[in-house]
Amino acid sequence: MAIKDIGSFQQTLGNADARGWSRQVDNDLGSDFNIKSPGLEGAEGPSETGKTFGEFLQDSLTKVNSLQQEANVAMEKLASGESQNLHETLLAVEKAEISFKMMNQIRSKVLDAYREIMKMQI
Repeated sequence: MAIKDIGSFQQTLGNADARGWSRQVDNDLGSDFNIKSPGLEGAEGPSETGKTFGEFLQDSLTKVNSLQQEANVAMEKLASGESQNLHETLLAVEKAEISFKMMNQIRSKVLDAYREIMKMQI
C-alpha cells in the first residue's frame, strides 16, 4: 500500500492501531529506557513528555509536510513574479529536501528494525 499524503498515512496508522501499539509498548517498557535523540533538544522519554512514538512520528511527518508546502508556495511566488527573493526560495526548497531525505532515512531504519523483530524467534 503506497502512502500518498498525510491523510493516507494517518489512515494507515489508524488501521494498524499504531497509537494503541506504541502506548502498549511504552507501558510495557515503563522507565527501563530513556529515549533521547542527539539532534532533538528537549526530547525525553514517553513518561516525561506524554508523547508516544506514534505521536512523535506523526508530528514529525506533519512538520515535513508543512516544509514541503512552504517550499511549493515559495516556488509558485517566484515563478509568478510575486516574489523576487531567489535566496529565500532556495532556502525553503533545501529545508524541505533535507527534511524529506531525513524522513526517508528514518523510515528505512524503522522498516529494518521491524523486519529484524519479525525474524526473531519467540
